[in-house]
Amino acid sequence: MARPPKRPRIASVDDWRTGSAAEPGFVTALARGLDILRAFGPEDELLGNGDLADRTGIPRSTVSRLAQTLTSLGYLRYVGRFEKYQLGAGILALGYHRLAASGMREAARPHMQALANATDCAIAMGTADRLTMIYVEVCHGAGPMILRLGVGSRVPIVRTAMGRAYVAALPERERELVMRRLQDDDPEGWGETRRALDTARRQCRAEGFCTATGAWHQGISAAGVAVALDGGSQVLAFNCGGASHRLTRPMLERRLGPSLLDMAERIRRDLFTAPAAAGAATEVPRHAV
Repeated sequence: MARPPKRPRIASVDDWRTGSAAEPGFVTALARGLDILRAFGPEDELLGNGDLADRTGIPRSTVSRLAQTLTSLGYLRYVGRFEKYQLGAGILALGYHRLAASGMREAARPHMQALANATDCAIAMGTADRLTMIYVEVCHGAGPMILRLGVGSRVPIVRTAMGRAYVAALPERERELVMRRLQDDDPEGWGETRRALDTARRQCRAEGFCTATGAWHQGISAAGVAVALDGGSQVLAFNCGGASHRLTRPMLERRLGPSLLDMAERIRRDLFTAPAAAGAATEVPRHAV
């Protein structure tokens, strides 16, 4: 199994917001503390002050003080023999309470697993976190996987089908804001990024989904779909991915993309209707069979 690409650095408060000091009511210390917590990925059992400083761009001395405070509050746990921190029960409880309250995972998982089984692909649901998409649910088929990402994994918006579909589904004002932030993050590569996002948007408008072949990892191809909820105030994105030699462009465009689109529509419908009866069968999208 291939090693995943390097985890993207989070965009910290110091480089994400412009002129934050001039905004009344904005507490930089609080924002930096939250950035410390966001720096942990699913593969990170322990991180030291240097790791946290590198990932957030926050000075190491400030990281040390913030980490001590978060430890006192139960959001981090200090492991003395390694001189590093791990996430504490407090932050884990917050995350799981949020997912449980939304009902999203419960509504999505049966449909996602049905498609994963039918296609032998990985099906993921994600939501945006600044310049990355973070997986909130993942279902795997029985087939071999080049990468086996899980809940909490981060992938870049600009190089993934999920991220590109997310940008395409945003209301115009929010989409332009994200585009500006992506440009500021990588001005030299902005021309290529803009073309990729524009292509994905046209594909989403025409077909309802977009595709990405080898953009993030050379051995992986995927289709992406996004669903706008509450008038566009929240956007959920999904992908269906696997090995590029199996998921060719024709397969993505003719089978997997339409199947993913069907799945996302079923999930959207379930989020606004009463839960199905316990044990009810989940229909497999017609394109996947």
